[in-house]
Amino acid sequence: MRSPKELTRAEVIRAASNFRWTRKGMKWTVLVGGKELPARPLVLEAAGVPPNDPTNSHQAVEILRRLGFETRYAREQPEISTKDEQDSPETATGLGSILKIVSAATKEVPEDEWDRVPDDLSINVDHYLYGSKKTGK
Repeated sequence: MRSPKELTRAEVIRAASNFRWTRKGMKWTVLVGGKELPARPLVLEAAGVPPNDPTNSHQAVEILRRLGFETRYAREQPEISTKDEQDSPETATGLGSILKIVSAATKEVPEDEWDRVPDDLSINVDHYLYGSKKTGK
C-alpha cells in the first residue's frame, strides 16, 4: 500500500472515473471531470488504502489541491440565485445576504424588547460587551 501523499493527478482521475459514493453530507468535496466527489474517500480509494487510514479530510484536501484539483467546503457551495439578485448592487458586494440575515433576525425580536437596548449601544459597545469604561454620552 502506498501513502496517499505519494498520489499523482492521473491516479486520482483514474479512481474518480470508477468511484461510487452514496453517503450524503461530506464536508469536503473535490471536482474531478465535472463530478463533485467526497475528498477523503476519493484520496483513500486512489491510494488503495483502507477507510481507517489515518489520513484526515484536511490532509486529503491538501493532497488534492497540490495536484491542482478544485476543492470545496460544504459552506462554500454555490447558491442558486434569481436574475434580480444577481443584478442587485448589494449582492455584488455581499451586503444583500448580510442584510437579509439581520432583517430576518430583527423581525423575530418583540417590539418591547427593543426598548431595553441602550441608546448609546453603538458608541459604548465595548462597555456593554466587555465591561470597559464608557466613552461619550
